[in-house]
Amino acid sequence: MLNSIFTKREIVRIFSGNVLADSFIGSFLGSIMTGNPLISYIIGGELLKSGVGLIPIIAFLTAWVTVGIVQLPAECMILGKKFALVRNGFSFISSIGIAVLTYFILQVI
Repeated sequence: MLNSIFTKREIVRIFSGNVLADSFIGSFLGSIMTGNPLISYIIGGELLKSGVGLIPIIAFLTAWVTVGIVQLPAECMILGKKFALVRNGFSFISSIGIAVLTYFILQVI
């Protein structure tokens, strides 16, 4: 669906090549477009084919599965506002950290 709205060039242009900025953008987009893990692998593969780097894809996939802006109101109601906000905030920061850590691990290998 995104391919019909955005061209491959526009998708790649969103990412600057900076590890921290790309991780943040990937995490932000993944947080907004929440979904299940099975679909995230398909989207990640398509993004990789489009020329998007591995780091923003890792951040996107991690946030896609762990952060839920869409379901945040329901989570606040069921689990409590403080818990839901802390969990989502920690998951967002963790998705950036995982992407950056992956970058450094890949540099060593």
